[in-house]
Amino acid sequence: MNRRRLLGWSGLAAGAVAVGVPLVGAGIGNAAPTGSGAPAPPGDDAVPPDTLPGGAYDRYVAELAAADEFSGVVVLSHRGRTVLSRSYGLADQEKGIANDEGVAFNLGSAVQPFASVAILQLAQQGKVRLADLVGTHLDGFATDVAERVRIHHLLTNPGLKQRGGGDLQRVFESREEVHAFYEEWTRQSELVAPPGSEGGTAQGAVPIIAQIVEAVTGTTYWDYVHEHVFGRCGMTGSAFYTRPEWLSDEHIAHSYMRQADGSRVDAVRNLDKGSVNEFILGKNPGRNFIDGAADGGFATAADLVRFGQALGDGTLLDRPYADMLLGAKFPQYQGKAGQPPPPPGAPEGFGTYGPPGRVLDGQWVVARAGGNAGSGANWTIYRDTGWVGVILSNYDDFPLIEMIQQENEAVTGFAEPPGGGGGG
Repeated sequence: MNRRRLLGWSGLAAGAVAVGVPLVGAGIGNAAPTGSGAPAPPGDDAVPPDTLPGGAYDRYVAELAAADEFSGVVVLSHRGRTVLSRSYGLADQEKGIANDEGVAFNLGSAVQPFASVAILQLAQQGKVRLADLVGTHLDGFATDVAERVRIHHLLTNPGLKQRGGGDLQRVFESREEVHAFYEEWTRQSELVAPPGSEGGTAQGAVPIIAQIVEAVTGTTYWDYVHEHVFGRCGMTGSAFYTRPEWLSDEHIAHSYMRQADGSRVDAVRNLDKGSVNEFILGKNPGRNFIDGAADGGFATAADLVRFGQALGDGTLLDRPYADMLLGAKFPQYQGKAGQPPPPPGAPEGFGTYGPPGRVLDGQWVVARAGGNAGSGANWTIYRDTGWVGVILSNYDDFPLIEMIQQENEAVTGFAEPPGGGGGG
């Protein structure tokens, strides 16, 4: 796997071998069903052997962990019952706390679809319309942004770009300071392409969606998601935790950033250190007092399984709106910076209102990955067969793309062509 391609796809460095971190294996989980998921087509209840304990996927992850190329949790769930659950490494190396299904990891951009769910909940209730303009709910934006960009565009491709990227060295000290920063930053939005066009960009869209949620509901986005997304699903271990909570709560994994000398450092305990990844150079998520809507937040593997099931059983959205969230809206013409076009035979990717989707061996599969300094995450919903897969790590130099491909193959039987991209 080309190193630059991997970095460009998810902001993660290619997996490198290091030593010195104890490994903690977890037994097979037996979580109670939390939702029925999609209706079961005839004959889809057979569990592929590669998904079972001791199967190909389990062996693959164990080998990565044994080489200290992976620290974290993987889970495969089928219709609410855990098929495979493995945990490796330490959530807090200083205190010797092991990773497990109940430990929350930083999600990076894998947090973004929660904003899509929130705005579609409000659309379902008739409190917003997807055709509403930004200026219908928010002020302070440039005239062309306010009068041309609609909620639909924010969920797909608004054609926006913000002037300046913020100060990565800034250490925020309160929720109010973070909130004020994003209000100011989003109002620097410029329309650089026609909304919805192929040549546009989605930069800054999620924070704007979050602000519309706040304007309509009268509460902060963080509190809305905690009650109406996490709360409805029973995601009791997930939240937009603050830095003090990250430091004190033993159920939140510390993020370990690879440094130029090959060592890893605890991000939240070393705010003077930053990522050496060229795509997020100098970044340290611990400097945020609380994460914004587009880049961070924390969730456990068990909670992300609950989230995936809740999108299939009506807990979060009625079926028409769940279909609206997860249905294909447009083909993805190109990948992120540093990622070449997919090779012949690779499935075509599609944008949705939420996580990107692909057809794998006749199944509609949606997945959202995210990388941050010291962490990486991916959650996948195999909508037609009731599977949910989760990968969470508190390393930033593990082979996330290959892990997603191995999970996809174990569940669907589809083997990615050489040089193919990962889901999400």
